[in-house]
Amino acid sequence: MRKITESELESFEKYLYLNEKSNSTVKKYLKAVRRLSDFLDGKEITKQQLLQYREYLQTKNKVQSVNGALSAINAFLDFCGWQDCRVKFLKVQHQAFLQESRELSKKEYERLLTAALAKKNERLYLLMLTVGSTGIRISELVYITLEALKNGRAEICMKGKNRTILLQKELRKKLLKYAKEQGIVSGHIFRTKSGKPLDRSNICHDMKKLSSEAEVDAGKIFPHNLRHLFARTFYAIEKNLAHLADVLGHSRIETTRIYVAVSAKAHEKILSQMKLVI
Repeated sequence: MRKITESELESFEKYLYLNEKSNSTVKKYLKAVRRLSDFLDGKEITKQQLLQYREYLQTKNKVQSVNGALSAINAFLDFCGWQDCRVKFLKVQHQAFLQESRELSKKEYERLLTAALAKKNERLYLLMLTVGSTGIRISELVYITLEALKNGRAEICMKGKNRTILLQKELRKKLLKYAKEQGIVSGHIFRTKSGKPLDRSNICHDMKKLSSEAEVDAGKIFPHNLRHLFARTFYAIEKNLAHLADVLGHSRIETTRIYVAVSAKAHEKILSQMKLVI
């Protein structure tokens, strides 16, 4: 009988860890499979049931979220040897432009930095400065260590891939000064008072508290938007998508394309310059 059992989920979890999936990925995959189990309500897994589940997800979620859940489910099916039950992802047309309501501008980024300093939150200021000027993921902050600052580069190993991030002289100077003031003699720079790495949710919460003073819509304020800002700024100077993909640590250039999509206003300006409405 092809049914999702707790025993299979435990084995799947071990399998994911052995394949070096990150903690967040493991949790996301297990959550997706458990939601499928709730939907099936004891029924056997079949291709027909999964097609119905895909339709159900479409009524509740955006396309990207549906495909994320299907990716996790298909991974579980592969693990169980039930490949004949796999369902295809929903097709996504690449959007030619971004909505300004989600795009963080350079001026807004600067106002966030100023607001953090005004609140005397130097750690948050330096954290945003680091992500904004390097394009790293929040989960990669642990690789910004005292040793990396002294070497001028951080060696990042995530998802089985390695890449080197250059740390600008001015950034290194600020972070080294902060490390000295905090008594940090080795290891990661961004830490709690107990020395543990900062939690993603706490970082996001602290950033959103800057919204009012920085006069930036809270909907735009989240760590990953700093990475998007870096990508757009980098690409505006050096229009080399492949190079940017390497810097960001993307395996697929299609992912990088999403990061550098122009705003709707910029897209409208291009259309206007074409002068085809006569």
